[in-house]
Amino acid sequence: MRAIAVKAATAWSGNAADSIVLDYDDRHRRRMAMTATKGLAFLLDLPGVMSLRSGDALVLEDGRLIEVIAAPEQLLEIRCADPLQLTRLAWHLGNRHVPVQVLPRSLRIRRDHVLAEMAEQLGARVLEIEAPFDPEGGAYAAPADDHHHHGHEHHHHHDGHDHGR
Repeated sequence: MRAIAVKAATAWSGNAADSIVLDYDDRHRRRMAMTATKGLAFLLDLPGVMSLRSGDALVLEDGRLIEVIAAPEQLLEIRCADPLQLTRLAWHLGNRHVPVQVLPRSLRIRRDHVLAEMAEQLGARVLEIEAPFDPEGGAYAAPADDHHHHGHEHHHHHDGHDHGR
C-alpha cells in the first residue's frame, strides 16, 4: 500500500483510518516506509519532498486517510520582555537559517546550547520544553491545497551572501 498524496489539514474532515506520529525531520520526506499507530504499514511515495504539518492527511491508493501528528520534541521556548525584543531575536535566528515556530508571545526552536546562550545574551528567557515542533514554512512556500501535492514545499533561494557564517 502506498501513500500517494497529501490533503492539507483544512481540506479534509471525518475519521482517518489511522494516524502516524512523526518528528519534524520525518515530516519532510518524499519516499519512506512507514507504520501507522494501529499497525498499518505503507510506503510514503510522493512526487517530491513535502513538508507535512500536524493535522494533514496522507492519502492511500485506496482512498483511506492517515492523519499526520507532530511528535513531541526537545525544544527551546524563547520569551522576551516586549515585541521589539522578540522581533530582534527572530531576526537573529532567521539570519542563521534556523527553523523557528512563531507563537503569539514566544519563539520555539530545537534545543541548541549555542542558540540558547545567544538568546539569553540578548535578554531573552529560555525554557527547555518538550512539545510538537511546527516551524514556519518559509517565504517561498506555496499555499496549501487538497490536490496530489502539498503546498508547504521548500524552495531554496541563495542570494550570494553568507549571512555572517
